[in-house]
Amino acid sequence: MPTMVDKRDYYEVLGVARDASQSELSEAYRKLALQHHPDRNPGDEEAVARFKEAAEAFEVLSSAEKRAQYDRFGHAGLEGAGAHQFTDVGDIFEAFGDVFGDLFGSRRRGRRGRRGSDVRSRITLDLLEAAHGTSKVVQFQRRHRCETCHGSGAQPGTRPEACSYCGGAGRIVQSRGILAIQTTCPGCNGAGNIVRHPCRECRGSGWIPKRVTRKVDIPPGVDDGNQMRVPGEGEPSPNGGPPGDVYVSIRVQPHPLFHREGQHLICQVPIGYSQAVLGSHIEVPTLDGRQEIEVAPGTQPGDVTTLEGMGMPDPHRRGRGDLLVQFQVEVPRVLDETHEELLRKLAEIENVQVSPKRKSFFEKLKDYFHSG
Repeated sequence: MPTMVDKRDYYEVLGVARDASQSELSEAYRKLALQHHPDRNPGDEEAVARFKEAAEAFEVLSSAEKRAQYDRFGHAGLEGAGAHQFTDVGDIFEAFGDVFGDLFGSRRRGRRGRRGSDVRSRITLDLLEAAHGTSKVVQFQRRHRCETCHGSGAQPGTRPEACSYCGGAGRIVQSRGILAIQTTCPGCNGAGNIVRHPCRECRGSGWIPKRVTRKVDIPPGVDDGNQMRVPGEGEPSPNGGPPGDVYVSIRVQPHPLFHREGQHLICQVPIGYSQAVLGSHIEVPTLDGRQEIEVAPGTQPGDVTTLEGMGMPDPHRRGRGDLLVQFQVEVPRVLDETHEELLRKLAEIENVQVSPKRKSFFEKLKDYFHSG
């Protein structure tokens, strides 16, 4: 199996531009699927590999969420988002058989049913939970088999009838050369049968929506907008195939002290004028508690001290980012007499002009009445 380094760019695989539309992606994949179809290339392992590669590229780029992750982070961004690795050609027939009118129908006959749909959920973390990893309970809704009709969709005491149009197959098959093209039966919409007397509980669908809770483990270092894949917890297949997955979108709340830039953290720390001029030792917050650092004499507003390896972990590899401590020199808005006297003496030494002392309103009022 190729590693992330070995993998070709998905847009290159399909031969499309990075802003290709959904129809352009579908057409490009269709051409490649026909070109490298195993029935057209018997015994050609390279063709099978290209067939799988094209399916993997289309599986990612045809999903808006996976495509956004791939565009931003490349192949590494799909580890948590669940990029599908097709090891069996039959899985490709199952996944994309319906995309183009089921071009792979000859391979699908007698195989397992269609995969269930994926389900979406979301969770919210604070920055410390994202940094250290945590366990969360997620909630989502999926369908369960109706207990009243046992999934048949028919009212108790009745049975679904086989569709007379397709003979219960759910599909109409037409052979064209070496390929068999299957289309969904218009009489039963692919179900294979028709329910004349629908179950009142599920209204003939055979399924009841229910709320589900699951505990998921969040790895350290996840970022706002990341996704986690919970395999096999999605919608059940309508015809005996494997269930879908649950994709959990992660939101990381802003932190009052830390601003995140990728795996790095920025913390703006206020210091006094005397600390900036003379130097000092101060305590700053980190993800692991307090840390004492040195403020060098002559520190300027905006200067940065880097604490290496004290930022966010990387969920895909070892190591952590850095914590960047940025100093902000605070200018006091109110001074007592001693502070003001000392600063005016400093101004005389530095030979700089400063504003004269301003009289208070009550001092001005006293002068006004005594001047008459």
